[in-house]
Amino acid sequence: MAMPLESPVTFSNVGKVKWWRRGIFASQTGYVILALLALMVVMHFASPYFFTEGNMQNVAKNFSFIAIATLGITFVIITGGIDLSVGSMMCFSAMITSMVMVELSAPGSAFVHLAADGKTVVANVPGLIFLISVLAGLCAALIVGLINGFCIAVLGLSPFVTTLGMLSIVRGLAYVVSNGRGSFPGGPDADYFYALTSGDVLGVPAPFIYLVILALAMAVVLHHSAFGRHVFALGGNEKAAELTGIPVVRVKIEVYVICALAAGLQGIIISGWLGSAPANMATSYELNVIAAAVIGGANLAGGIGGPLGAIVGCVLLEVIRNGLVLAQVNSYWQQTLVGVIIILAVLVDRIRSRMT
Repeated sequence: MAMPLESPVTFSNVGKVKWWRRGIFASQTGYVILALLALMVVMHFASPYFFTEGNMQNVAKNFSFIAIATLGITFVIITGGIDLSVGSMMCFSAMITSMVMVELSAPGSAFVHLAADGKTVVANVPGLIFLISVLAGLCAALIVGLINGFCIAVLGLSPFVTTLGMLSIVRGLAYVVSNGRGSFPGGPDADYFYALTSGDVLGVPAPFIYLVILALAMAVVLHHSAFGRHVFALGGNEKAAELTGIPVVRVKIEVYVICALAAGLQGIIISGWLGSAPANMATSYELNVIAAAVIGGANLAGGIGGPLGAIVGCVLLEVIRNGLVLAQVNSYWQQTLVGVIIILAVLVDRIRSRMT
């Protein structure tokens, strides 16, 4: 006699993920994107000029002025570190670039000799002064990044204390080399400098183009390279990463170098937009850069972050600033709203984590 088959045992609750842990809701960045879209709709009704072509170009250019530095600091935050010197680094790199450009262009300079036509030798090669000046500014950033990384990774100093001290050191050096005065990019390559820092291509601001290229490069590095895996491993569990053979010291130094170079490049671009490199340039920008990274989903505890979140955080901050201006609201409310958004972003992520 055939025995009846037993009903198969099923586990309907196994393998199912709650809706707030799927798709766009799987990360803090997703919630911020939704908040950004909602805010843009509100701004559209608050001002008919918000979605105009000119204003969108302004938004794209303005948020790019902190977004490149935010990409750099996201590397550091993913490892569980912090860099408070990015604002000072922006100023110092911009100032070095501007001063070298002027020095190399000046007849009778101590560093170059005159050609037969009375110009400096390097001035006779189009674009050479610009290239050397930018490399000088980035080299200054590289040195600061190496010092930060060495103090933190090799000497074991606190990232907060180290970069806080470097913030003051680099800002002080900027005042020393300039005697407290601004520096203005000049010389035969000044047109190249301004075109490549504050110009546009087919109506698209040059800083925005650089941002897209660097963000794509960052995404590839973080998600498709051994270095990227090492960066996330450090933020997840540094001791475990060290036990698995990851070169912790080298990776830490590299992320601080990347952060400093990104800040240096950002400062050079901003000086092209301003037309000068004042000694007080980018003061307190480190707060906006860190805020954008955290709002976009980078976790200060480490292990989480990426280029999309960094960009979204920067866009959100700029939309708030731009919208307040268009709506004729006191711009001083911006800092208040940024603080509220940071707390809300972290709170939503914490609530979402506890619901799992």
